[in-house]
This record gives sequence, C-alpha cells and structure tokens, in this order.
Amino acid sequence: MTSLDDKINEHFQGLVVRKDLVKTVKGNAIVPSYVLEYLLGQYCATNDENSIESGIKTVKEILEKHYVHRNEANLIKSNIREKGRYSIIDKVIVSLNDKNDTYEASFSNLGIKKVLVDTNTIKNHPKLLVTGVWCISEITYDHTDDNRVIPWILDSIKPIQLSQFNFDEYLEARHHFSKDEWVDLLIQSMGLNPEMFGNRHKMLQLLRLVPFVERNFNLIELGPKGTGKSHIFSEFSPHGMLISGGEVTVPKLFVNNNSGKLGLVGYWDIIAFDEFAGKQKKIDKSLVDILKNYLANKSFSRGVETLGAEASMAFIGNTKHNVPYMLKHTDLFEELPDKYHDPAFLDRLHAFLPGWEVDILRGEMFSDGYGFVVDYIAEILRHQRNQDFSNKYNGHFVLSPDIATRDRDAINKTFSGLMKILYPTGEQTADEIEEVLRFSIECRKRVKDQLMRLDSTYKKVNFSYSCSSGTTKSVQTLEEIEYPQFYYKREATDDKAEESNTSSDNNEATKQEEKTTNKQDDADNPSTGHVTISENQRGISFDGLFGRYVVNAKKITITDPYIRAFHQIRNLMEFVEMLVRIKQNEEDISLHLITQTDETRSEQQNGFLNQVQQNSLAYGVNFTWEYDTQGTTHARHIITDNGWKISIDRGLDIFQRFEMNDAFNMNNRLQKTRSCKAFEVTYLKV
Repeated sequence: MTSLDDKINEHFQGLVVRKDLVKTVKGNAIVPSYVLEYLLGQYCATNDENSIESGIKTVKEILEKHYVHRNEANLIKSNIREKGRYSIIDKVIVSLNDKNDTYEASFSNLGIKKVLVDTNTIKNHPKLLVTGVWCISEITYDHTDDNRVIPWILDSIKPIQLSQFNFDEYLEARHHFSKDEWVDLLIQSMGLNPEMFGNRHKMLQLLRLVPFVERNFNLIELGPKGTGKSHIFSEFSPHGMLISGGEVTVPKLFVNNNSGKLGLVGYWDIIAFDEFAGKQKKIDKSLVDILKNYLANKSFSRGVETLGAEASMAFIGNTKHNVPYMLKHTDLFEELPDKYHDPAFLDRLHAFLPGWEVDILRGEMFSDGYGFVVDYIAEILRHQRNQDFSNKYNGHFVLSPDIATRDRDAINKTFSGLMKILYPTGEQTADEIEEVLRFSIECRKRVKDQLMRLDSTYKKVNFSYSCSSGTTKSVQTLEEIEYPQFYYKREATDDKAEESNTSSDNNEATKQEEKTTNKQDDADNPSTGHVTISENQRGISFDGLFGRYVVNAKKITITDPYIRAFHQIRNLMEFVEMLVRIKQNEEDISLHLITQTDETRSEQQNGFLNQVQQNSLAYGVNFTWEYDTQGTTHARHIITDNGWKISIDRGLDIFQRFEMNDAFNMNNRLQKTRSCKAFEVTYLKV
C-alpha cells in the first residue's frame, strides 16, 4: 500500500479495486476486464486484506459456477434443467423475429437461441439489439410436448454495469488530490503502473480516454505492436465497441435501409476500428464516403433520411517502419489503406496519437495499486460527455488567427476532453491549462503537417498561441524536433528555412551528435549555449551532449546528488564508456564524483561505485568519489579542466525507464534509441 493507495481508499471507498486482482480471478475465462471488475467491485472494493481474500474466493466461486465456458455449455444446460432455475454470466444478443413479433435472445457461450425477451427489457437495454451485452441472467427450464415452444425462459437480465453513482461526490473527492496524484490514480485505473511512465507518456495514455468523455471525437493512433492500443477500447468500458477495421459494413455501422435498424453509431459512445492499417485491405468506398460525412457533420444519410449520432471514433493500427523512415520516404499515415489515405478523410481527425512513443507493455508496467472500478469511471466519463470545457483557456490564452476553423475545433475538442478528465471540478492554474493546450495543439498539428505532405493545396499553418502577457509561443510535434531534416518534405522555400530555424535550439543536441564523428573538429569548435530536450525525445546520447566538451580534458568533476540507485550508477558507467571512446589510448583521465549517500541502500551504492572504479582503471579512467555529508549539493553539473561547465538540471538521469534485463533490447545497447525525460543543458565557458 502506497500513500496514494491509502488516499484513494479513503476518498473513494467501495469504488476502487486493486488492479492485479483481475488477473488473479480471470483464469481461463474469456471475459472482458470490466465484467470481472464489476464482480470485484461487489466483493473486493476495500483495502482490508482479509476482506480481499474472502472477496476473491467469492468471485472465483461465482465465475466457476455461473460463467459459461463454451466447452461446459452442456453441463450448464443440465444444471438449469435439473434445478429449474439458474443464474449465468454470458454475452446476450437479442434480435427481433418479425414473423412472430417477438424479441429473441441468443446466449453466446451457452449456445441457446430464440429465448423470449419482454419488450420492457429491450426498452431499458437497447444495446442488446446491436452487438450484445454481458449480463447476469436468470434462466428457467420448462419443457412441453409442443416442439414449437422453446423450453428456455429468461426470467431476469441484469447488464453488468453500475446501477447508479454520485457525480457530486466524485467532484468533492477530486479536491483531495493534487494534479500528479490524480493522474496516477487514472493511470492505475487503466491498469498501468504510473511509476514506469513519464508525464508525457501519461498524457498519451489519457488521450486514449478522450473519446469516452467527448462526443463525436475522432482519434487515430498508429504505432508498433504490443503497446496496448486496443486494450482500452475492448476492456475499459461497457460503452465502447471494438471492431475489426475490415469487418464493418455500412448497414452494420450506420443504418440498414431494408429493416430500418440503426447501426453501431446509434448505440455506443465510442466505436474503435482495430487493425485499421493495412495497405492491401479492400475497403468499401461507400463506407468511406458516409464515414467522412459523419466525422465532419455528426450525421449520415443512406438516401432515406438524415440521422445524427454521438459516437466517437477511434482508428488504431500498426506501423511497419520507424518515424524517420516514414518522414523521409512517405508520411506518418503510410500504412493506411488507399481509400483512407485520403486528405479529405484524414482532415476530419481531431487528434493523432503517436503510438511510436508508447512503450511496448512489459510485466512491470502493470499496476498492483488501487484504481477505480472500471464500470464506475466509465459511467463518470459518460456523464461528462454532456459538459463542454473547450473555453477553459479563454482569458489566459488565445489561439493564433492563422489557425483555421477545422483545426481550431479539433484543438478545442481535444482540450475539452483532457480538461474534463484531469480537472473535472473546473479548477486549474494557468500553467496547467497551458500544458493541456500545448498538447492538444500538437495532436492536431501532427495531422495537419502530414496533410501538407499529401496535398500541396494545404497551406502552412502557424500553430501558436498568445499568452495574456502578450507573449506568442509556437508549438512543434516531437517528430519535428527530432527529425527536422526529414520533417519538412516540400522543396526548399523561405517558409521551410524559417521553420527549420525555429527548431534550431531544440535540435542542438542532434547537431552535436553529428559533430562527434570528427573528434578533432569537435575539440576545436565547442560553443556556449542552451539545449532543451522534450520528454520522449530520442536520438540523444552522452556522446552528443558532452563528447566535444570533454575531448582533451584531463580532469573532470561530476556533481550530482542522485547517483544512488542502480540505473543512476549505470548512467555513470555509460559516461565512463563515453570517455573511453573519445580519449587517446595512451592518455589517462581523472573522473571525480560528488554525490550524496543513499541512506537506505548505502552498502549497495558503495559496492556499485567500487565496481565502476575497478572496471574503469584498466581503460585509463581513474574514477574516485566522495559523499556530500552536509547535504548541501543540489545543483548538477560537470566541470572540466579544459574550461567548461555543463549544467544539467537532471544530472545524468536523462533517460526514461527501459527493460535492463533484456540483453537483446536495443535500448540496452544504444542510448540514441531510448526515450528521454524532459531536461535542459547549459554550456558555459569558465
């Protein structure tokens, strides 16, 4: 139990559950997480270990007795027959039999069909008619000699979802959490361990929730496999529907003209298209045309009448190439089928989530802390769809007049969704508003910049905003900062030169990286300056940051109070490796570290530093260290005897967490492949 877990249980008692319990009870049951969490929320929504153990036992017994496995369907049918009445957990789909004028239910795993359902049940739960709902159903068996009569009778049905919630209590409890604590609670509610992610990575995860909280929000996420793109849309909410991108039809998605039956958009809050990418996929052009109109106007027509709907859309797919390859040769939408690789369709997307920034999920990334019962937070987000927070930045910031209406609407919808998720009480500082606004602008800019590559009729847009002080600030995508040489694909123009200049500061580290290829030239041309590195930025290494400043230095002193934990001392060893690469073999370098003692693991800290010392000596690096026992060391910097002081606000701890135990992980071999934390470096001549 962390202090955050204690606070969560204090203010949301009975509405949270320990997230690792889902795996504990799931076993081989092929059932969505929200179904399991619904049951856990009934019996394990506590921090009392004895109650949790008892609750787990109860939930397991319920699943064992009532969850229908397909291979045990005949046994369950027998139980119903012998006992006369029995409760089951199964996915129920209802259809209208127009010949008999009756509603008939089919049970997916149990395998029984044509079970009569009363009209009131359909009125209360219309989603039963679409693609089915997981339910706890009470079934009786009454056999007759009339073969036309179905012996299965549905006595009662209860969709597995929250019956009620108090939104005012939710808002009141939010007051007790700081912004960082609230974000970590939401991340834990998604089943992830917040300690494994940086601030930007958390924002990317929360962006996946915006379609649940914002009506008619259009999101696309493209990235590598294994990053959890589809998990949120299939497991997080009973109001979301995940379908294969190649399996949907116009009647299924919108309306069936023959029956008049409304499609998925009329019943679900969000529809996610899984496996949306794939150049070779055959796509129905009529589907694309209707979809384009729906994304733009929130309405659709199949020649009978024009209908409206509120379902948000998420398009998720895998990429085959890395970002610099796509930027150099094609564009970031390259994997989409031709009919979707269309500027008219892509321009209707409100936000582009860069899936390549999201790490592939590993075991330690999943949470064992407390988070909201999924069904509770799903209902909260659904309730907030009625709210509009798009004007929350008014009075603090003004978008550039160069931003067109469609871009402005996209930014506002992303901003509104994130603000409702992060600050549902409507209380936030100007700095907090600015953080969300910049991120929202970037998400739309990523779409617009790629459209410029696809269609020359799209003009360059100044994605900037003005502060109340009168200062104007520009926004760049992370890819723009990392790969300026590929990002501006159009032929060289004055505009291109201007854009390249605006990113020069951010790319100083990249330029330094290139310069280290010629060590002697680097030694002759180091310069003073300041470098800002964005969170999740790649392509950064100690060679690029420090290499040319320490060439020919004989004595180097590192002051960093946080060379304590294993990964921090590993960073120190990689700094030593950098010195070994750039120094002359016949020369020695003295490297001295000033740090502070790890009070809880001082023996381990000493052991690691001793290993660094022993392994460095044979390669001409004489490493020594001392502890600042007074605790007065706070600033982090590197001083060389060749006249440089390098101030680093994060010290050597500049990289995001990565899997250190995987010997075949490229992040273990090359610093340039790792995602960075946000940090700044200043080079001073002394």
